[in-house]
Amino acid sequence: MTDALRAEWTKLRTVTATAWLLLAAIVLTVALGAGVAHAVSYSAAGRQDTTKLSLTGVYLGQAIVAILAVQAISAEYSCGMIRVTLIAIPRRPVVLAAKAAIVAALVLAAGAVAILGSVLAGRVILPAGGFTAAHGYAPLSLGHGATRRAAVGSVLYLALIALLSLGVAAAVREAAVAIGIVLALLYVFPVIAALIGDPHLQRRLEQIAPMSAGLAIQSTINLGHLPIAPWAGLGVLAAWAGAALIAGGVVLRLRDA
Repeated sequence: MTDALRAEWTKLRTVTATAWLLLAAIVLTVALGAGVAHAVSYSAAGRQDTTKLSLTGVYLGQAIVAILAVQAISAEYSCGMIRVTLIAIPRRPVVLAAKAAIVAALVLAAGAVAILGSVLAGRVILPAGGFTAAHGYAPLSLGHGATRRAAVGSVLYLALIALLSLGVAAAVREAAVAIGIVLALLYVFPVIAALIGDPHLQRRLEQIAPMSAGLAIQSTINLGHLPIAPWAGLGVLAAWAGAALIAGGVVLRLRDA
């Protein structure tokens, strides 16, 4: 396993696209979160979840993370390097596990930077929009339990999106197809749920959709109105990621390179 981890780390760190995609995920996540924080303003009509507003950038950053994870294995299939990898390390589940560990570690590191940047941007920008102590809004701080849970959960969310994407890519191999499947799961699923007239069925779909369920971890107020509890929602996403990796591992083991 050590040799497999070293090999996967070497491959990913020597590919220029890896660094650029990680940087793009960080910049876009922080930029969108800061943009949303700047665009909203205080209203006495209803209380805003300022933590969730600051973490809005995850909606965009996850797409870059998905592309990074898909490329980690699909690029090897497109250039034929996967054959060399499997000759060097014949145990295919070990290859996939090593890829998953390295990709997850990189995304966790980049995600931590992106989320910390988003929280800091929200702390600086939101008071200018009226979200001040005078209106009942404390400055964003990781010292606050709910904000800390949302921040940590968002980092884990990005890592799980990466693992989900890697599993899908291992199963279908083609980068464009894998990215299309992952983005459809993330963005189309909630749209379908929103178009359904039956509120009970809509709530059920929101409970099982990877993005809707997973991003419940970002909520810090009105938790009783969520379709699923924050950590339970992240557990749903973890189940999606686990199922994708198992499927990818089975296909990788049974199908010729």
